[in-house]
Amino acid sequence: MDLAGALSAAEAASPVESLDVVARMLRDRLHAGTVSFLIVDFNGSSVVRLGAADDVRSDEPPERIALPGTLYGDVVRTQRPAVQRESAGLVRVVAPVTNRGDAIGLLELFLPDLPDEDARRQISATAHALAYIVIANRSFTDVYQWGRRTRPLNLAAEIQHRLLPTSLACEAAQFTVAGALEPATHVGGDTFDYVVDRDTMQLSVTDAMGHDVEAALLATLAVGALRRARRGGADLDAQAHEANQAVVGHGRQGFVTGQLLRASLLEGTAGFVNAGHPWPLRLRGGRVEEIVPEVDLPFGVHRRAAYRVQRLDLRPGDRLVMLTDGMLERRAVEVDLPSLIVRTSALHPREASRALVAEVLRAHRGRLQDDATVMCLDWHGTHQDKRSADAGADLTEASAPE
Repeated sequence: MDLAGALSAAEAASPVESLDVVARMLRDRLHAGTVSFLIVDFNGSSVVRLGAADDVRSDEPPERIALPGTLYGDVVRTQRPAVQRESAGLVRVVAPVTNRGDAIGLLELFLPDLPDEDARRQISATAHALAYIVIANRSFTDVYQWGRRTRPLNLAAEIQHRLLPTSLACEAAQFTVAGALEPATHVGGDTFDYVVDRDTMQLSVTDAMGHDVEAALLATLAVGALRRARRGGADLDAQAHEANQAVVGHGRQGFVTGQLLRASLLEGTAGFVNAGHPWPLRLRGGRVEEIVPEVDLPFGVHRRAAYRVQRLDLRPGDRLVMLTDGMLERRAVEVDLPSLIVRTSALHPREASRALVAEVLRAHRGRLQDDATVMCLDWHGTHQDKRSADAGADLTEASAPE
């Protein structure tokens, strides 16, 4: 069976069995021994091995493999396949399963000998195709959700996770964006979102007042209203107005801070709205500066609140970091964010955002009092027709901060 035939068979199989179809194809064509798909968790800190369909049990905690300092971690970080001889004489091959910068997981197989160039191409092509198989099937099964969770979620965290974009990172010719969220012990209502249209890219970061289910419900109102207005073609000020009206009308006197951004993929211009939210940070030329905007009221404070769209100066090579106040509170003030942003500048936004959140988590000794959220945007400019956006590993050679 060739790759096209295997993919057709995978589409015809059940959402879980489709992985088995790919494994059988690799065994037949490359004489591979064990073939596994390892899925990366939400935090990018571990993977879970998904073997044969009969081995997948959603009622049992998954066995996790920590990524730092491992071959798996290197492949996720660099987005490059790795080949390693094993003591039993077999050769381990690990390839990234990635779509547009979203590091979904890893394809691992054991071969009787070193793969030649043709075998390497087949493995890489299969790993790339596997990303599309996972994306196509994850709407129909909880297996991938099961594998991505480092711990059981309470109701508030379950609601919060459903508000996040399906893919936490995205590559395009003009930009790279990635987000990371570490929930507090009592969920604090943080969310982030992005969307790419024909001519624009839009981002939002929001933080709902309070904790647990009440905060999650407030966040649901805000995110739902923003998405509804955005999908209706509304400009940023109208999106902010709709979010404000939703929270005023249904939020039980709560409020939500937010920051909305819209960038033209044709002209490179950008505007943003700040609704009582922490100011963004911009890295340019090795220096970090705080962008000080005009600040409007949070969503839900006043029915007649007005929202201004302000110009944002984005230039090719800039990195923009949008965050929530959980990155700035309590022990987080001990973290020098500007210096950390400089130190992680060589990392892909996917890894940089995780590194920033992880540093704040360490400062709190693993127990956050408020959600910590970061969105990291790299702006490449509007004339990047030759830039590859398949795997999104342009910036991966540096290591995360010690």
